[in-house]
Amino acid sequence: MEISPNLSEKAKHDYKLVNLAIAGDEKAYAELLDRYKDAIYYMLLKMVNNKSDAEDLTIEAFGKAFKNIAQYTPNYAFSTWLFKIATNNCIDFIRKKKANLVSLDQNSDDQDNYGAPLQADTPDPEEDMIKSQRMALTRSVVEKLKPRYKTLVELRYFKEYSYEEIANELNLPIGTVKAQLFRARELLYNILKSSNPNIK
Repeated sequence: MEISPNLSEKAKHDYKLVNLAIAGDEKAYAELLDRYKDAIYYMLLKMVNNKSDAEDLTIEAFGKAFKNIAQYTPNYAFSTWLFKIATNNCIDFIRKKKANLVSLDQNSDDQDNYGAPLQADTPDPEEDMIKSQRMALTRSVVEKLKPRYKTLVELRYFKEYSYEEIANELNLPIGTVKAQLFRARELLYNILKSSNPNIK
């Protein structure tokens, strides 16, 4: 595919990394992650004003980008494509979060509470059952992963280790941990989708 002559040297190097990543080079995934993770994180932090949400959204953005990396074309910089994915994903997150909020009765005489949002967290037995089933299904699917991916998923999602804790536990660079977690999540998704065509 022809590269746009307007691309900078940095963008051209990114394109080489993209091709290596498509070929299955995990170091290329890790390098792309390392080059842009901070910029993506701080952009998202400005949008959501919450460090935990910004970190999760950063991971999701890279996950979506890496999952669809073969769709990237060098008509524009990889960074432009990546930031667009991150921005759109964050906008969706904000919309969903707002949809889960309810306002207090605006007729309240208490001005301190006027219009204050409350989380709509009314217990839903059916939703709880679905979540339990999904967790059980996920655990059974994790067993099908290769040992290194299985360990990463268990530490991150079941034991709730931070990325730094996983890196220390496994003696791996944090960029490698995140890149392999992206790959593990993609494998999980593919396994789930093959076992249930209704999953999108």
